[in-house]
Amino acid sequence: MTKMQLIDTHVHINFDLFKVDLEEIRSRWQEAGVVRLVHSCVEPSEFSSIQEIANRFDEVSFAVGLHPLDVDKWHDGMANQILSLATSDPKIVAIGETGLDFYKADNYEQQYFVLEEQLAIATELNLPVIIHCRNAAEPLRKVLAKWRNLKGERLRGVMHCWGGNPEETQWFLDLGFHISFSGTVTFKSAKQIQASAAMVWDERLLIETDCPFLAPVPKRGQKRNEPAYVRFVAERVADIRGQTVEAIANQTTRNACELFGLVNHKL
Repeated sequence: MTKMQLIDTHVHINFDLFKVDLEEIRSRWQEAGVVRLVHSCVEPSEFSSIQEIANRFDEVSFAVGLHPLDVDKWHDGMANQILSLATSDPKIVAIGETGLDFYKADNYEQQYFVLEEQLAIATELNLPVIIHCRNAAEPLRKVLAKWRNLKGERLRGVMHCWGGNPEETQWFLDLGFHISFSGTVTFKSAKQIQASAAMVWDERLLIETDCPFLAPVPKRGQKRNEPAYVRFVAERVADIRGQTVEAIANQTTRNACELFGLVNHKL
């Protein structure tokens, strides 16, 4: 029997709290059936540490970008830096994470500027973009709609760790984006996230851990989430959608391969 295969489309395993036992963590994600991971990037200074992990583990691909809560670190040369880094390694499959976060910060104009700079890089390189969105669905919709009109299908990507309601979810589906659900979909109180998980089109559905954050039920409360726990996300999404976990695994794995250009990698 072929083992169920999963892809965790958003991890941060370069963080210090993974350094002591990363090999054991890898063994656990392999045992759980996780065959690919997409490592996101908070800021370009992380690039070398993420690249080291990608070189160490064949199944890890990665992104480069600047998080919206770190836009104060933007400087005049950073767009060229991100562009250069993004073309320096064949394992780079996305730009990001970028986006808008109006929950924790109110530097709106700077966030808009840095987001658009990274959208320009993503569309120039024809790479998907990893989008972080918190309390900013309507303004983000307007930015992405503008870029979609300018660049068409060259603008594509994923709304990661999605927390929006079904109406907002539909906005981003209509703009060509994938929707990725994290451990938050397993939380008892997450009714609107679960409603969104129920209505996302099959071909746009993704799953992730966003580890080390947001450990899913039944691991909620642990200080460190890890890629093996993406299986719990798959199980909850399957339950919400009335499908088998095997069907969700197959669909989300296929979707991740297509979005991030992993189709030619051996799974």
